[in-house]
Amino acid sequence: MIKALFTSATGMKAEQLVVDNTAHNLANANTTGFKRSQVNFQDLLYETRRLPGTETAQGLQAPTGLQIGSGVRPAANTKIFSEGVQDITDNPLDVAIQGQGFFRITLPNGELRYTRDGALRKNAAGEIVNSDGYLLDPRITIPQDAESVTIGTDGTVSVTTPASPTPSIIGQLKLIRFVNAAGLSSEGRNLYAETAASGPPTEATPGESGAGVLQQGFLERSNVEVVTEMVNLILAQRAYEFNTRSIKAADEMLSITNNMTR
Repeated sequence: MIKALFTSATGMKAEQLVVDNTAHNLANANTTGFKRSQVNFQDLLYETRRLPGTETAQGLQAPTGLQIGSGVRPAANTKIFSEGVQDITDNPLDVAIQGQGFFRITLPNGELRYTRDGALRKNAAGEIVNSDGYLLDPRITIPQDAESVTIGTDGTVSVTTPASPTPSIIGQLKLIRFVNAAGLSSEGRNLYAETAASGPPTEATPGESGAGVLQQGFLERSNVEVVTEMVNLILAQRAYEFNTRSIKAADEMLSITNNMTR
């Protein structure tokens, strides 16, 4: 009965983590390029009172064993990189990735980060940056007198100017792929960092080497499905409630045992 108290406590902590994770997903339901997370669990060590296959008599073996588990623990928090819905914005610097890949961003300290957030902008120097003003890598500078900006599905950036009404190419957007995107470290601000688990980054031209293509004038929305998250929330709440009932039942059994000695 004492074991049941601690076992149920691990279940309550696990379901609390599910609620925290679900709350984070729902809070980012409208975050550009956000990818939802799901929590994975593992069962804890077992108290083995009899192993399966234990000899019960000469030439006979028990078909099953007797093992009592110790509860559950969180094992991982996995990012799901399925594509979100693409919304039209008609902003020429909004770019959505249709398929696999990330934009590469350079931080002020020179470190590299990766993002699916294609809400790109111009800074005072005409350089393409993200919403925080971090430079896109490779750097692309839009002329001050540019009248229009066109970004092709292959990442080619072209502009027209009063002096040159014919579109001229000024650069090309690149996409970065990882062997295991789920192994990236979430850094906040819609940015990810490379880790040993993600593998090294591989640069590719959009539409080639398994990289996705680009859609100008669109933004990729969060892949969070509110209905699914609400169902997960209900399930976690009910599982939490059942664990509290287990604690209550164990406590009542302990109380009955104590009263028997009186």
